[in-house]
Amino acid sequence: MDGRGRCMANAFIERPWRSLKYECVFLSAFESGSEARNGISSRIDLYNQQRPHSTFGDRTPDEVYATAEMTEQLAA
Repeated sequence: MDGRGRCMANAFIERPWRSLKYECVFLSAFESGSEARNGISSRIDLYNQQRPHSTFGDRTPDEVYATAEMTEQLAA
């Protein structure tokens, strides 16, 4: 976040929210708040644990985080 009104500052968070809205929320007719919470939670888990991302070399965010955490522990 390097300046007021910088459009790229929000791009990193807007893309996951857009994907969540278009791939889950708009396609599902949730009947209650708890049903929406469960559906959105499962979609976020899919996004973080199972869906590979090209930015991370076709690894999941959880794999990238675990690798970084392990590297940090070994360096300490």
